[in-house]
Parts: sequence; C-alpha cells; structure tokens
Amino acid sequence: MTAAGICTLDGLVGLSGFRCIVADPPWDVKAGPRSLHDKNERSRPLVYPTMTIAEIEAMPVAGVADRDAHLYLWTINRYVEQAYSVARAWGFEPSTLLVWAKRPKGRGLGGTWPTFTEFCLFARRGTLKATTRGPSNWWTWTRGKHSAKPEAFQDMVEAVSPGPRLELFARRARLGWTVWGNEVEANVTAETRRDSGVVLQPVVRQGDHND
Repeated sequence: MTAAGICTLDGLVGLSGFRCIVADPPWDVKAGPRSLHDKNERSRPLVYPTMTIAEIEAMPVAGVADRDAHLYLWTINRYVEQAYSVARAWGFEPSTLLVWAKRPKGRGLGGTWPTFTEFCLFARRGTLKATTRGPSNWWTWTRGKHSAKPEAFQDMVEAVSPGPRLELFARRARLGWTVWGNEVEANVTAETRRDSGVVLQPVVRQGDHND
C-alpha cells in the first residue's frame, strides 16, 4: 500500500471513541549497519516503506480518538521535535516524554554520541483521568526484535490509561485492543474489549513501524 493509502486508516472506518492510542510510525530513516561492532559498516535501506512527517501528520487519528483520550507516540532521537508537531496535528497536547534506555550494543547508532534510547511522547486530549500514576518516565527493558516494543510497556499503558484502546502500526494482536498494521496476523479471532464488552474483529490493514 502507498503512503497515501496508509494515511486513510482504512479498516477503521466506523470505529471511533478510542480513549487510549499507541502509535509507532515508520519514521523516515535507514536501518542500522549489519554489525554494530565494525566502524566501517554503514546504514542500509529499511525493508519496509517509511512515511514523511507530512504523511504522518495527515493521518486522521483525531477522527478515531475520543474527545477525552491519551496518546502514546513512539519516536527516535532524530524525530523527537517532530513528534510534538505530530501529536498536535492529531488533536493532542504533548505532556511527558517517556524514555526507554537500552543496554549498549556494540558501537551503537548515531554519530558523535551513540544512541541507546527510544522515546515515547505521552499526550492528552480533553480531560481523561489516568487510572493510576505511572511508576516512572524511564525504563531499562530488554531489547527484542528490531523495532519491537516491550510488552511491559503495553502492560503499563493498560494500567494507566482507560480503554477502549487502539494500537496503530501494530505488529501483533493483543487481547483487549483494536490493532492496525501490516505485521498483524490475518487469521486472528475476535476478541473482547475487557472494559466495554464490545466484541470486535482485530483490524488487519497496512501500516508499519520503525526503530
């Protein structure tokens, strides 16, 4: 699917009122070198399509979010500033920058300063109250596959932010969530939103993610 198609959020037509949204957009970057131990290795093209800032901002997220909602927007060092503009374009007001500090691996990515962190911008829309206060704004979760985010993060989001919940650019189905992304299995069964009792077929449409 083209970037223009991704921006339509096709597959979510008719669905709205999500009070918790997690998004991991495919920021326009290259993949890291094959080895983080060899200084002569260079970055490589990604194996999936990326999106420009304008394309990400144009996604109609505001149309599927409740008027009172929380947003968790994953980003990387290069696009921290732009993540704030994306959140605002989606109808949210940025609140807190959350940090995932990873265990160093080889030389790391980046130039003068190697980067071993990813960031998640927490933003608000309206007056939705958190179920509980978050434990911290930084964590040292273990790395998974390329670009995969820790399940512990999703557990924490469920504890802090009320549903219904939507994950954009998802790479697997998760109980209690509506998911949208091109790595979600196509044969998942219907699941029940634990907070509302509404039964939905998890959405399986194009989209992707980025490290």
